[in-house]
Formats: sequence, structure tokens, C-alpha cells
Amino acid sequence: MSNERTQIQELKEEIAQLKKQLEESEELIRDISAPIIPSIVPETILVPITGRLSPERFDMIITRILNVSYQEEINTIIIDFSAISEKDICEMDVFGTYVDNLAKAISLMGIEVLFVGFTPSLTQIIVNSGVQQILEVKSFLSFKTALQYLMNQRGMKFQHIKE
Repeated sequence: MSNERTQIQELKEEIAQLKKQLEESEELIRDISAPIIPSIVPETILVPITGRLSPERFDMIITRILNVSYQEEINTIIIDFSAISEKDICEMDVFGTYVDNLAKAISLMGIEVLFVGFTPSLTQIIVNSGVQQILEVKSFLSFKTALQYLMNQRGMKFQHIKE
């Protein structure tokens, strides 16, 4: 009888340890699903979006971006979609709505959002989704052009250092 209780207790401890490991793994997945990269422009971050985009993942990305932005007092976010193709989008008919929701959520916090890397096919998907407000968002072909825009806007310039 005592041997069975010991085994049950050991199994309960093992289950608790496995649950903790699972929670840690899920946290790691959330962190790497939307990496936050500091920019050379102060108070600006880059968020490269990669991988499969489902509604749940979009919600997770929005939450992560908003939390990091609030904690670090960010005023501009560059979201890069250049690694996303049509096959990465789970529900094409609502992709534009999710991009629009992402822009609105960030804007509600008083943060400027710049989108980069929309391919011709992604652009068509967004336009065909019928979301009208998305056309008001600033969008650039590449991270470089968005960075140049920000630097011009803030009166910053690259300077060559003479050796």
C-alpha cells in the first residue's frame, strides 16, 4: 500500500514537472514567433513576421508587440512581412482584417506603425479582403526604405567615418 502511494506521489511530481516544462516551451515559442529587434533609430523596433499565420498566431503576435511596446516606451514599430508568402496564410479572406487590426491596436497606443515587405500577392490578398482603412497605413517595399523614411523624419543621417 505504501509502495503504491510512493509511486503515485512520484507520478504526480513528474506530471507537475512536465507541465512546467510545457509552459516554458510555450513561452519560448511565443517569444520566437514574433522576435523584437531594436533599431538604430531610437524608440523604434523591427518585428519580422515569419511562418504560418493563423488567427491565433496573429492574436499572439499582436499581444506580444503591444506588451513589449508598452514596457519599453516604443514610439515606432516596423513590421516586416517580406518572409510571408501565400502558402503561409491560413485564412486568406481575413488576412487583410488581421493586418488592419494589428495596425489599429498599435495606433491606439499612440505608436506609429510602418509595414514593409508586402509582396504583390500579399498586396492583392489585402486589397481583395475589402478592408479600406489599411490603405491609410504607411507601407514600404523594404526595411531599408522604411528606415530611410524614419531617419529623414527625425533629422538623422548616416555619416561615413573617415579613417
